[in-house]
Amino acid sequence: MNDIRNKLKIPDNALRVINDFLLDDKNPLINDLLTIIDNYGGVEEINKKAEEASKIETLMAQLEKNNSNYVKDLEWLISQRDKQAFISIADYRKKILGDKMSEMTFNEDFAVTLELSACQYFPFLMDMTRDAIKNQKLVPGRIIRVRYMKEQEQDGDLLAMAAAMQIIGSTWVETLDTKGTAPGPDGMPVNVHLGGPDTITGYFGGVGQPNDFALKWIDEFLYYYTNYGIKQVLNVNPGTVLLGYFIHKLGINNEFKISVYMGNDNPYSCLWTLLTAKLFAREDGTSPLIGFNLSNSVNNETLEMAAYIRKPFGFEDVVRLEHHITETWKSIVRQPYDRRDELLELAHKVKNVSAKHEGADVEVDEKREHPTDILEYFMSKEEIKEAGIWEALRINLLDRYDAVNTTAKALTENGLTFIAAKNLHHRD
Repeated sequence: MNDIRNKLKIPDNALRVINDFLLDDKNPLINDLLTIIDNYGGVEEINKKAEEASKIETLMAQLEKNNSNYVKDLEWLISQRDKQAFISIADYRKKILGDKMSEMTFNEDFAVTLELSACQYFPFLMDMTRDAIKNQKLVPGRIIRVRYMKEQEQDGDLLAMAAAMQIIGSTWVETLDTKGTAPGPDGMPVNVHLGGPDTITGYFGGVGQPNDFALKWIDEFLYYYTNYGIKQVLNVNPGTVLLGYFIHKLGINNEFKISVYMGNDNPYSCLWTLLTAKLFAREDGTSPLIGFNLSNSVNNETLEMAAYIRKPFGFEDVVRLEHHITETWKSIVRQPYDRRDELLELAHKVKNVSAKHEGADVEVDEKREHPTDILEYFMSKEEIKEAGIWEALRINLLDRYDAVNTTAKALTENGLTFIAAKNLHHRD
């Protein structure tokens, strides 16, 4: 067996060929990337601009020019945070467990991140935080957003959400317009064969950024990074994943989350992804891959194997394994889809996992007149208003938030811990 196994060793000359290829000053793939970086002033200038743009005072000042009502909302949110209006973790546990709390021991090393996807609109976020205070519930510790970037840049949601995430202490992910669905940031289709959700079968093997869109994705990321401090974005394509590794290795402080749309659905696809992350990690061991969303079809064994791969590569604290607990009722998976019981088993064994809620609890979604639907992520705000479903989508968001709290309750009852919005709930 060992004689056969030894044949898998990567020889030094193979690594030398790869390095020679990457460092060749005539290599057009690398040169095109470096040209985009130079267009933004180089690595040091890019990071400097992003740091300044991400400051909450900078975001608030820009927002004053766009939407003063949002500024008032954010000021209210700051005041509620500062006076500790949100329930603490200790009080939440007392609320759930009562007298049983004294019998429980909680291991924070295995805390599950409570994740909500997607929170598309800032007013919906405010509804969620108000409800959290009123009903002493939890605001998620991680929020995914899949709204058109140019659209939310114009109406102030991009600025408001960036500020709000810092206020509440949640991590968040934006989704660039060069994500594979039409239209791109210039109004033209990203994928020449996709006309929208009605051509969904064209995604098989071809979702993402064909041809020159991988570089356009980098250009778009650097625009939002330097102008708004948006550090973390969704990644759906092997080419843009590799480019994400490259720019981090070059010194840009970017982060990304690999989407469920990448289809990592077995341990070997996880090995491929994490192997590349290791090859292009910085010398200090860090990687821009901080969220790794496996396919909806994976079971606990695959998640455990992904964790097995992650640990010797030094990524246990770097790369969060993200797993869907609920999914939208329509347009993505067979229903009923509820992985909460599996999470309760997994959370005892695997560190740095997030519980992602894309849909409501099954018993809620199946009875809604307008249940959650993944295809609505691809609608513009104007289309949503014209269709008369704005209120329905607001309810869908609050249903997702309730599902997050259902999971938090189940974790607590089983002696397991979670990460909610850190600035709101995690205090002594």
